Amino acid sequence: METTNAELNRLEAAVEAILFTMGEAVECSRIAAAVGHDEETVRKVIRHMCDKYAEEEHGIQIIELDGSFQMCTKREMYDTITKIATAPKKYVLTDVLLETLSIIAYKQPVTKAGIEAIRGVNCDHSVNKLVEYELVTELGRLDAPGKPILFGTTESFLRNFGIKSLDELPNLEPEQILDFQHEAEDELQLKLDI
Repeated sequence: METTNAELNRLEAAVEAILFTMGEAVECSRIAAAVGHDEETVRKVIRHMCDKYAEEEHGIQIIELDGSFQMCTKREMYDTITKIATAPKKYVLTDVLLETLSIIAYKQPVTKAGIEAIRGVNCDHSVNKLVEYELVTELGRLDAPGKPILFGTTESFLRNFGIKSLDELPNLEPEQILDFQHEAEDELQLKLDI
C-alpha cells in the first residue's frame, strides 16, 4: 500500500510527538505499535526525519541507540543550552504564595490539610510552586491515616529572607492573630455570598 504525503506527514508528526514526549530512547516496536504501522515503515519514516533534521537548520536530532530512537539536542547547540540551564532561576512570589509560605514557616511541620484549614482554599498549586522554588521541602509523613506529607521551610528560605533561623521570624501578637482570623472569616463569608 502506497503512503500519501498527508499520511506520511501525520506519521512523522506522531513519531515526533512520541520521541519528544518520552525524552528517552523508545524501541522501534513500541513506536510502531503506537502509530499502527509496521516497524519497517516506522524505521523509514524515522530515517527520513533524521535526514530532514540534519539538512535543515534544526537544533534537534534523532539518534539510534541499539534499535531504539531518541530525540535530543544537536551537539553544536550545547553552548546555547548551557547558558540557559545554568542561568539563575527567577521566580515571583505572589500574595497567595507568600501567604502559604508564611503559614508553613510559622506552623511547620504542617500538612496541606493544615494549610488549607487556615487558608480556606486548596493549596496544592501553591505548595508545589514553593517546593519547585526550593523554599519549602517535604519533612516526612504524619503518623495518621493516609500518612499525609509534612512540609517545612528550607535553608534557601532562610537565605532568601535574610534570617539565620526560624527563631528570627517576627513574633505575632495575639491581637494580630485575632485580626488575621477576622479578616479570613470576612473573606470566606464574601466568597460564600458570591
